[in-house]
Amino acid sequence: MKTLTPEPRRPNAIEDLSVLPVFYDLAGKTVLVAGNGDGAGWKAELLGATGAHVIVTCTAPDPELSAVLAEHADRITHLERDWTPEDFNGKTLAIGAFDAAGQDETFAASARAAGVPVNVVDRKALCDFQFGSIVNRSPVVISISTAGAAPALAQAIRTRIETLLPETLSAWAGKAKAARAKIKSLLPDAAQRKAFWRRFAEAALTRAPEEAEHVLKQPAAGTRDRRGHVTLVGAGPGASDLLTMRAVRAMQAADIILFDALVSEDVLNLARREAKRMLVGKRGHRASCRQEDINALMIGLARQGKRVVRLKSGDPMIFGRAGEEIEVLKAAGVPVDTVPGVTAAFAAAASLGVPLTHRDCAQGVKFITAHSRDGRLPELDWRACADPATTLIVYMGGRTANALADKLIAEGLEAQTPVVIMRAVSGPGEERDKTTLGALTSTEIRVDGPVLLGIGRTFAGMSASSVAQITRNAVFPVTCQAGDPKMPFDVAAQQS
Repeated sequence: MKTLTPEPRRPNAIEDLSVLPVFYDLAGKTVLVAGNGDGAGWKAELLGATGAHVIVTCTAPDPELSAVLAEHADRITHLERDWTPEDFNGKTLAIGAFDAAGQDETFAASARAAGVPVNVVDRKALCDFQFGSIVNRSPVVISISTAGAAPALAQAIRTRIETLLPETLSAWAGKAKAARAKIKSLLPDAAQRKAFWRRFAEAALTRAPEEAEHVLKQPAAGTRDRRGHVTLVGAGPGASDLLTMRAVRAMQAADIILFDALVSEDVLNLARREAKRMLVGKRGHRASCRQEDINALMIGLARQGKRVVRLKSGDPMIFGRAGEEIEVLKAAGVPVDTVPGVTAAFAAAASLGVPLTHRDCAQGVKFITAHSRDGRLPELDWRACADPATTLIVYMGGRTANALADKLIAEGLEAQTPVVIMRAVSGPGEERDKTTLGALTSTEIRVDGPVLLGIGRTFAGMSASSVAQITRNAVFPVTCQAGDPKMPFDVAAQQS
């Protein structure tokens, strides 16, 4: 018997679909919602939002449905009675949401007999169609379906998409709809038109709605929009899930990403795959990019029409030299904006479970850097830094920690003041230790990673579980003895 060899699939052939995704124009049409069970109010409001005229038949609507009926009386008509077979006449769709058992099957059968597609809430076997999880940026509408297999998964996917699509997308899509005929007449060549709409789409995901008019004028001028842009983005202290939604959107829209050495690979993996990545990190006592070269690179790329993301660890506005970069870019006429990030101090406080301010012991917080241009301790108002009612957060203090502690003690801060030393905050290699200001004067700290110091009485209140966790992760030598009366906690107990 001859064996039949299956024909190879065509390139790009459609794989099997569990359902057919269809977008139905209901504007001006009439739909029926029967019952007052769970979901009746939401379905009625959803259908009314499409421009359909909604007929609701039920007695004693529940509070949710009553609120919808009151708010949307212009598009939803309430008939205070149970549904009848005649209610299907002239209807485009029918929705059933019943509390009482026994009506589901009868309602679905009557709808089908009248030739009306039907959906019965929570009864998939009785449904001709289903509602997906919706992302609404009308006229852009996205619906996600799992064909009833995992509704929670559809909701999770919707949430992820919501984070990536800016609210302004709606305005851009509306302007595109209004300009389609004009663009077609200005660009009769299909290839040119396609290239233009691709540029328009990229702009819609990154720019303010008021810029749409500028982009739409480009075909008439016969020129391509060459205005580049630089966005300074805070990458946070390391963990990718600490990025803001706006930061992810900026990275997804970038042509080129200039990133610091401390930005983690997990964060970079959230960038658009096609974006070019360039390391421009500056690290102490290592080969580094000069700030002047970074500035020139940003200006040059922006003048080529590139969307540049300058990705900085932590928050760009806290010891990130953002001020210099913004000043240089504005002087060169390059548009620039900033996306804030989670600075290491906030991530450290969350990791330790200790607040930076506390009404009983820390009425303020101060951020300083312990690293000046020449690598020494900077000239600061050290008396103000030695305020016992203020938590002091010290960035880049690993190399100058001993001098820093001496200076603070000389200005009156008590030697037993608690100190927390942290490296690689929020990252997989996070390391931490707890000591005192007096012990810090002779503590040697490894500086092969970013070091953050927290100094203040608020750290004395760390829970036993936090202290135990710190002890397990400790990597910094603490030069103090168990039983030292200046220690606010028992070193021997920690080391046991």
